[in-house]
Amino acid sequence: MNEFQFFINGQSHPSSTGMLDENINPATGEAFALVHQSSEEDVELAINNAHEAFQTWKEVPAAKREGILLKAADLITEHGAELRELLTTEGGATQLKAGYEVSHAPDFIRSMAGEARRVMGETYPSNYPGVFSYSIRRPLGVIGAISPFNFPLLLSVRKIGWALAAGNCVVLKPSDRTPVIGIKLAEIFHKAGLPAGVLNVVTGTGPMVGQAMIKSPKVKYMTFTGSSKIGKQVAADCALQMKRCGLELGGKNALIVLNDADIDYAVKAARFSNFMNQGQVCMTGSRVIVEQGVYDQFCEKMATSVGELKVGDPKDPATQVGPLITRQQAEFVKVQVEKAQQEGAELKAGGNCDGAFFEPTLLTGVTDQMSVFHTELFGPVMSVIKADDADHALELANNSEYGLSGAIITNNLQEAIRLSEQMETGMVHINGPTIRDEPVVPFGGVKNSGLGREGGHFSMDDVTEWKWVTIQKGQQQFPI
Repeated sequence: MNEFQFFINGQSHPSSTGMLDENINPATGEAFALVHQSSEEDVELAINNAHEAFQTWKEVPAAKREGILLKAADLITEHGAELRELLTTEGGATQLKAGYEVSHAPDFIRSMAGEARRVMGETYPSNYPGVFSYSIRRPLGVIGAISPFNFPLLLSVRKIGWALAAGNCVVLKPSDRTPVIGIKLAEIFHKAGLPAGVLNVVTGTGPMVGQAMIKSPKVKYMTFTGSSKIGKQVAADCALQMKRCGLELGGKNALIVLNDADIDYAVKAARFSNFMNQGQVCMTGSRVIVEQGVYDQFCEKMATSVGELKVGDPKDPATQVGPLITRQQAEFVKVQVEKAQQEGAELKAGGNCDGAFFEPTLLTGVTDQMSVFHTELFGPVMSVIKADDADHALELANNSEYGLSGAIITNNLQEAIRLSEQMETGMVHINGPTIRDEPVVPFGGVKNSGLGREGGHFSMDDVTEWKWVTIQKGQQQFPI
């Protein structure tokens, strides 16, 4: 069985405690690797190496940082087959989803590379005679990054790419469910020419590693993607340290279907929004809110469409829905589906699980009084809710503690724009799915879905700080 150590200061580094953990293949339930587990001492070592490397990395010209990132993008493409295999074995990704990550990660990195040349300041008119007033932006230092299991390659890239482009160093803690991807990613960046210590990866439990990062005065910024519950704790702990943080958290996203919509198209958009990566996506459109005029038609077509999805071995290219990350997660989803039925929802498709595999499931007759309306399941379950009209649909959509993504399917552009402006979400997609991402957009949510935005210059703003500088031409006259 393969054994994976941390990646610290440009090389593999064993755990100081000798503790190892089995990395489980969710499709088979069998261990396929042993991964070293970090202690606070190991995390401190990674932080210290990053801090030391920052003293020189921050002065590296933008063109050189750009070149390293571009080389890393090329190497991810070159290692595509290996990474796709690992995404499937470690995370249960279907071939479609693994291919998506491997193809999009280089695109994101190339966009990040371009941002390296756009860290620019400003000049200001001064009230004082003979003063030249300007500002510059400088990298923060060491960035603590925690990435999730559901898109372990792409979301780890999001955590580190903009930070590196701006001249920061990074300590990455990948999910303990998918740690090997994070280690492989660090090896690729090092092969691309990234100096030792600029990117370090430690593996282990989230609470211990996260707390060690937050408590360290050398870590200047924390970026976290994960559940809203843990994100709130990260924010609270950072606040006590006066440490900045960016949080991309959960969602219970709404996809609205109006009476004038093309129902066949709406079914396709909703199916993708719900069952991509087995529903393990923060942008999953698990609340499909349908106007009453087309509700019955939508539910009938949706039941047929859900039943056509192929569940099975993620290594099979024909598989559309693979396993959830753990059997425990599948059991949690099963309990929630049964609770929804007890509360009055009707099971139209699916509902069964086998190990970590959970059938694509359709619940109709869901209301905002039911637990499933509000609970993020992170599984392949679609809830369909009937709305009296467009305004009622908007009211239902906004009846959530989350506010990440949303979608509206309609041929009435004016109505779509009106609703999009009033939906309490960070992102809205008209006549598209709830799942959509690009490297230059302000990706993020409101309410319990997070703080801040990731993407393009928005991320560069987060990982740099402003400094105001003045130059006195000649000598100033002082009043005292």
